[in-house]
Amino acid sequence: MVDHPRARKLADRIQVIVAQMLDTRIKDPRLGFVTVTDVRVTGDLQNAAVFYTVMGDEEARTGTAAALESAKGMIRSEVGKQTGIRLTPTLEFHLDSVPEIAEKFGEALLEARRRDAELAALRANATYAGDEDPYKHGDDEDDDESTPTPTA
Repeated sequence: MVDHPRARKLADRIQVIVAQMLDTRIKDPRLGFVTVTDVRVTGDLQNAAVFYTVMGDEEARTGTAAALESAKGMIRSEVGKQTGIRLTPTLEFHLDSVPEIAEKFGEALLEARRRDAELAALRANATYAGDEDPYKHGDDEDDDESTPTPTA
């Protein structure tokens, strides 16, 4: 899906129209707490993919998907009326996976924080295996005497 300026404007307008329709006009009991997250319109303005999220469990998601599928014609008709373009794009509803990905990302961050705390605790009680500073420095006199100087 290409991001042309006209397609982006139409996508924004479709998102508002669909959200208003779901809030005020669609009275299907299967429809859960829906949020329209994004709309993407093809460059030729023929197809629109509507992404949505649903609060609730898997049953709420499947019920909402069925309700959106049955109301697709009425929503498309309203999109055609309010946008006034010659050809109304076909609507495809897709469940947005952003909340699940965000939850997995949050879990990964918590795991990283836990491992960092473990490492910090180990580091606080750690001691050196050998000398604290294993490197030779130029200010040590005995090091200079032990190294042979090359003669030409």
